[in-house]
Amino acid sequence: MLTSTTILIGLISLLVGSALTFGLFKLQENKRQTRQQEEADKLIASLHQQAETERSQVLLKAKEEALAAKAAAEEELAASRKSQLQREQKLDRREDQLTRQEEGIQKQQRGLESSQTRLATQMRGISEQRAQLEKLNKQQLAVLEQASGMSRDEAANNLMKALEKELEHERGTVLLRHQKRLEEVVNTQTRDMLLTAMQRFASAHTAESTTSTVDVPTDDMKGRIIGREGRNIRAFEKATGVDVIIDDTPGVVIVSGFDPVRREIARLALNHLIADGRIHPSKIEEVVEETSKKIDELIMQKGREAADEANVPGLHDKVVRMLGRLHFRTSYSQNVLRHSVEVAFVSGLVAEMLGMDAAVARRCGLLHDIGKAADHELEGGHPKIGADLLQRHNESAEVVHAALGHHDDIVTERPYTMLVAIGDACSASRPGARRESLERYVKRMEELESIATRFEGVRQAFAISAGRELRVIVNSDRTTDEQAATICHDIAKAFETELTYPGEIKVTVLRESRFTETAK
Repeated sequence: MLTSTTILIGLISLLVGSALTFGLFKLQENKRQTRQQEEADKLIASLHQQAETERSQVLLKAKEEALAAKAAAEEELAASRKSQLQREQKLDRREDQLTRQEEGIQKQQRGLESSQTRLATQMRGISEQRAQLEKLNKQQLAVLEQASGMSRDEAANNLMKALEKELEHERGTVLLRHQKRLEEVVNTQTRDMLLTAMQRFASAHTAESTTSTVDVPTDDMKGRIIGREGRNIRAFEKATGVDVIIDDTPGVVIVSGFDPVRREIARLALNHLIADGRIHPSKIEEVVEETSKKIDELIMQKGREAADEANVPGLHDKVVRMLGRLHFRTSYSQNVLRHSVEVAFVSGLVAEMLGMDAAVARRCGLLHDIGKAADHELEGGHPKIGADLLQRHNESAEVVHAALGHHDDIVTERPYTMLVAIGDACSASRPGARRESLERYVKRMEELESIATRFEGVRQAFAISAGRELRVIVNSDRTTDEQAATICHDIAKAFETELTYPGEIKVTVLRESRFTETAK
């Protein structure tokens, strides 16, 4: 019974506790909702207040912008009114000026009409005077023809002949005066430039021919070079492409060949075979091959040395090789490679004095004769061969044109070609640079003298200074100083048109009177 009561009391307590707990939870929930509602009301009130503040600020800002726009519009309107007023004042002044100009034009027009009237009157008077003058001229001409006994055409012919003589005298005088003045200026400038360029450059030059000699110790060695039934000499000539001349000259074997490179290979190979003593076809081929490799290396070395000496960088290996081959080529006994280096230096120095690019001038001068390294292998002259070679290896247009036109074979279109032609002439025509055959030298001297003596008034002509100067003696009783100047000019022009020569030829005309008496 006690247990049931206890359980009942526990259940009642549990129910009461649950009810109290629920009531307490409900009370707290109501308080929480009340606080949230109050916070929401406060937030809404704050937002309303903030929106009202922002609206007031926007309205204030809009009023300020409206006032600023109104002030700017008023200022612009005032400026426009001021500009309009100034424009109206300027137009008023312009109108007044045009009015005054119109009045002036009207005055000038009235004066012009008056002048035209006077001019017409004067023209009528001049026409009448001209008619009277023509009448008087005809009368005077008739009187002159009757007095002189010559017609008008005959008098005109006599006058023309007298004028021709006078003009010939004047032409010689003017030509002599301008020639002297031009020579003073040109000779001074060119002499200074060329002498400075040539004095700043000096080099050693060698003379070679188309044959090379090889010393042999004994005549027995000649027989070994020939070999049994000539097999050794045939093998040697086949391997080198040269001719070996063995004659009765003691201690000497001659190697002959047009190609200087092959001739040098043959000379070195023959020296090596003579020193070694073993001469047979297989050994000959071996030595010639080794010598060819050494010569190839020497060619590249000479080409690089020439390019470095002339300060010409960036050359293609093929161009360097062709340049090195010029070391074994001579022209009138002048080494072509040394000649090319000299032309490069002279061209560069003259270019510096003229304010041009010295590097381009040196490159043109160094490569201008590059075609001579292959002119015996290809068809055509060395200018065209050299130009084609340089063009294939991407050289500039100035370099190609200099190689093609340095002998005046084409119309010179680039200034560097003229520089190369000047350097080429200086290098070729300096004393001791080249050697001509006696027959050609004598023929050139005869041509110079024969051209000079065919001019009227020339008594004698002498070629001196190895053909670099011509002295002409004219008859003093048949020519004047002015005519002598004309003869000198005409002879020089005849040389330029009829002869081909390196450098320059100085023509000097002498006119003198000599009186001789014999004392008895």
